[in-house]
Amino acid sequence: MTAAIILAAGAGRRMGGPKALLPYEGETLLRRAARVALEAGCSPVIAVVGDWNPGLEDLAVLPVINPEAAEGMASSIRAGIAALPPEAPAVLVLTVDQPAVDVALLRRLIALAIADTDRPAACAYAGTLGIPAVLPRRCFPELLALRGDAGAKAILLREAARSLPFPEGAHDLDSPEDLPPDSVRR
Repeated sequence: MTAAIILAAGAGRRMGGPKALLPYEGETLLRRAARVALEAGCSPVIAVVGDWNPGLEDLAVLPVINPEAAEGMASSIRAGIAALPPEAPAVLVLTVDQPAVDVALLRRLIALAIADTDRPAACAYAGTLGIPAVLPRRCFPELLALRGDAGAKAILLREAARSLPFPEGAHDLDSPEDLPPDSVRR
């Protein structure tokens, strides 16, 4: 079964606080990402968060606090990979700020990864590959070696990851202007 790591430890300075805790369509962005990963069949689901209550107690999600979150995305990837069980064959990496990510997309991405378990599978948008992405276990050491604000993009490109068209993936939530008008910070 494919594990999932939700990268949600960012401080969200442009948003005025952690993006993960922003309400979106009746739930926080983190809760939405966790629910979608669970409904897509991922297990375990690990949420890498900052030093705040993620509000996931009623979901089968393991919160992992990233004390090095200020370093950037690489530290959250390392924390998530380190928390995976040793038998995890692959990991789905996703963030909370891509509102178009849904259960159907993740199921298609996981199926693409299962069709060739030795290669990563990634979403294709804005002329490149990105997350959500599924990386096989053989890529875990390289993910653990990432530093700074680097994500897995270089690995996905070098490995010629299988791609799933997802043009909506280019839209993410980076500033308050990106939020729907009815979203209000809690």
